Amino acid sequence: MVQFSPDVAHTIIKAAALLGAGFAMIAGIGPGVGQGYAAGKAVEAVARDPEARGNVITTMLLGQAVAESTGIYSLVIAIVLIFTI
Repeated sequence: MVQFSPDVAHTIIKAAALLGAGFAMIAGIGPGVGQGYAAGKAVEAVARDPEARGNVITTMLLGQAVAESTGIYSLVIAIVLIFTI
């Protein structure tokens, strides 16, 4: 079994944590795409039926808030990985 010095082990752990933080931030792509799609469909719905504007916008904003929560969770994980090591 290979044994590393404490400095080398700390460097490897830090590199892995920073790499994990980078991968966690890739999760921000999903909410961005989902929110754009939802906004586009809401615009289409309001264009078809302008009287339902209030309901469509309320539902869209609620859906976007739920979609954004995954992006916020990934940001929190990335911050924890960066600043705990």
